[in-house]
Parts: sequence; structure tokens; C-alpha cells
Amino acid sequence: MSGKRSISYTEMDTPIGPLTIFATHQGVCNVQFGRGEEKQLNVKAWLSRLNVNANIHHDPDDLEYICTELREYFSNNRTTFTIPIDLRGTAFQRLVWNELKRIEHGQVKTYKEIASEIGSPKAVRAVGAANNKNPVPILVPCHRVIGTNGSLVGYAGGLSIKEQLLAHEKEMLQSYTAH
Repeated sequence: MSGKRSISYTEMDTPIGPLTIFATHQGVCNVQFGRGEEKQLNVKAWLSRLNVNANIHHDPDDLEYICTELREYFSNNRTTFTIPIDLRGTAFQRLVWNELKRIEHGQVKTYKEIASEIGSPKAVRAVGAANNKNPVPILVPCHRVIGTNGSLVGYAGGLSIKEQLLAHEKEMLQSYTAH
């Protein structure tokens, strides 16, 4: 990739803690749990591994539409996102991430189910590794993937955040079905 890309970022508070959101002109490319300079350094290291040369600048106004959809999600007014996503990863990772986007709000699937659905039933560990490398958690709902025995396993933001996201979606689903 030639030339320097421009990446905007903003920070927002959510019920699961602060998020730092990074986006190119094509869409959200990275979501970090937490805030601060460390999150920018994480994204710079991630971009370096992808051989992407970029300028990162704070631009909350440019990314307000993203924060709006996330606020709607956390306030139980949104179950799907229309935010454009700029996913960067290997072909296999993108295949897994696209399958994750098909898991419906309030539902869960196992790593084994995801492996079968992408046509690689023996690639359970590889699916887990791709899930772990998801650069846009929440938007690509890797929190909806659980162990075969139903246990919550692995999450970049920590298992307590995964548990909170699943509980939030379950609660939201129950309030929709109650009406």
C-alpha cells in the first residue's frame, strides 16, 4: 500500500467502560477497550503488522455517527449496525469475521459451529485464533462465540466484558419479546 492513510479516532464512554474507535474513510477499522495514548500505540503496532502507513488524528465530529449507533445499541434501541467496517486481516480471518456477523443479536454459537459453517469443520482452533484477532469487537460480534461446553472462553476485552455484552443482549431480546 503506497502513501499514508488517514485514520480518525474518537473515545466514548459505554456501560462496559470506555472505547476508542478508529476509522478510515472506508469505515471502522479498529475498536479498543479503554482510552488513552496506549490505545493509539496498539493501533499503530497493528497497522505496522499489516504494513499500513497511517496518520492517526483525533476527530470526534467525523466519527459521531459511529458513537450514535453504539449509544443506541447500549441503550437497547439497536440490534444491528449499519456502520461501514474496513476489515483488515487474512482471507481466513475475514471469512470467520463475516460468519460472526451472521450470528443474530442475543444468540451464541460455538467455535465448532463457526468452523463447520465456513466449511472447515476441523479448523476449530484456527477459528478461535481468528476470533481473537477481530479488530472491531462489538461491531463484529466475537463476544457471541462460546466454547463447545457452553463456557465463556477468551475475549480481548476480558471475560467480564464478554459476559456483560451477552447479558445486555439477552436482556434486550427479552424486553423485545415481552412487548
